[in-house]
Amino acid sequence: MLRILLAGAAILCFLADADAFAQAKTLVYCARESPDTFNPQLSTSQATFDASSRQIFDRLVTLQPETGEIEPALAESWEISDDGRRYSFRLRANAPFHTTRTFTPSRPLNADDVVFSFERQRDPRHPFHRVSGGGYRYFRGMGLDAAIASVRRENDHTVVFELFEPNAGFLALLAMDFASILSAEYGDRLLAEGAPERLDTEPVGTGPFQLVQYQRDALIRYVAHPGYWAGKAALDNLVFVITPDPSVRFQKLRDGECHVIDEVDPADLPAIMADPEIRVVRRIEPDVAYLAFNTTWPALGDRRVRQALSLAIDRQAIIDDAYHGMAVAATSLVPPTIMPTEAEAAGPDIERARALLAEVGLDSLSIAIWSLPVRRSYMMRGRRVAELIRADWKKVGVDATIVTADWEGFLKRSMMGEHQAILFGWIGETADPDIFLSPVLGCDAARRGANRARWCNTEFDSLLRRARSELRPAARENLFRAALRIASHEAPLLPLVHSVSYVPLRASVTGYRVSIVGGHYFHGVDLR
Repeated sequence: MLRILLAGAAILCFLADADAFAQAKTLVYCARESPDTFNPQLSTSQATFDASSRQIFDRLVTLQPETGEIEPALAESWEISDDGRRYSFRLRANAPFHTTRTFTPSRPLNADDVVFSFERQRDPRHPFHRVSGGGYRYFRGMGLDAAIASVRRENDHTVVFELFEPNAGFLALLAMDFASILSAEYGDRLLAEGAPERLDTEPVGTGPFQLVQYQRDALIRYVAHPGYWAGKAALDNLVFVITPDPSVRFQKLRDGECHVIDEVDPADLPAIMADPEIRVVRRIEPDVAYLAFNTTWPALGDRRVRQALSLAIDRQAIIDDAYHGMAVAATSLVPPTIMPTEAEAAGPDIERARALLAEVGLDSLSIAIWSLPVRRSYMMRGRRVAELIRADWKKVGVDATIVTADWEGFLKRSMMGEHQAILFGWIGETADPDIFLSPVLGCDAARRGANRARWCNTEFDSLLRRARSELRPAARENLFRAALRIASHEAPLLPLVHSVSYVPLRASVTGYRVSIVGGHYFHGVDLR
């Protein structure tokens, strides 16, 4: 069913006039899938973030694309208390929300909107907390439900966060997609109308583009927000055309039907590179694919067994086969664009792996590998990766079976620890190394079930806690590196790869910027 959201009579007339639309500056982006919601608080999907938080919404702070440094956004400035527990944000005085066919804001952004956006995720008593399922996986995965003591309005343009303990990475977390700011006034209106779920399907933000049309699995249409606080977009219109087949996306790009496409088929890459009307942007994605060992399973409780299983795996073969070369070997959980690596990824060492298993006294070992049942940017072919690992383990006398499950069952059962070894991954939309460490290997994450290794090392955790309160960048990085050395030695998981993406653009596209934390941002993009 076609759902149309029209931003006022002027936009209605504009869209009705086909000639005017054709003459306007319109960029078409061919995306591989539809968003699962238009509220980034509720999702972990990159397709959702591209369609919502990166076009429709803003956050208090943002990341400089090339360096990952924190920059002002809806907050024009901030102060941090000496003890590192209080963050006071001064909001922009004139950041207007979108005007739509059904909602006309009476005011620009103020502190109420910030409190509303975070309290919805934090407070189970909030009237919107359970609307649309209320999962908030990122908010909880980052530990913010336990980190934030309160969010309060000091005045219209000042909002204060109180933390239970210092967290030097807090600003970086506020730049993430789930920290997008929604309209409290719009929420109140929908609650009064008995339709609170429309907050998540008919979004109102302060961002550079506003949604005017959505047809699931077909298209998303946006128009430029005329009052955008950072300046109206150069593009008049932005259109996402949902095109699941990568070869069809390439054909549309070549024919000029799309200006930018998502996720190329490796087989098409040589032809894309050779086309003079297309340029390609390459980036190492802010993600990691890994194999986690359930350390509560008896055989995997011994570090030497985990080390042996890790040493047997040929990461380069996985890159060449399962990723068609579109990945780099991981030396740690943290991508090299966020924290440069200290060493090259080690190749397989079959003899050392056999010696470790013999040292433990294991003549034979049978183990189940849970393969990722869905496509993710960090692992498109989970079953194939599992097959390659099974073949590697056979060389050291380990018999492996491959277990598959539906996605929801995969998540729930692995959080309960039913697996032995599991293929999984993580995407971090900020340049803080802690986002790859605490949610994946921290003790709190082990208690919650998100740490699929179910590994809790007190020294590792202590280093992460010290890093959160350490404000000196060099000292903080040293703490993270010390924690990574412990994880490497204890081997609760094996980092496999960081994916590499290629973003093909028509030569007429200018101003497209690659962010070290990934995603597609179209404010600042223009067409020659």
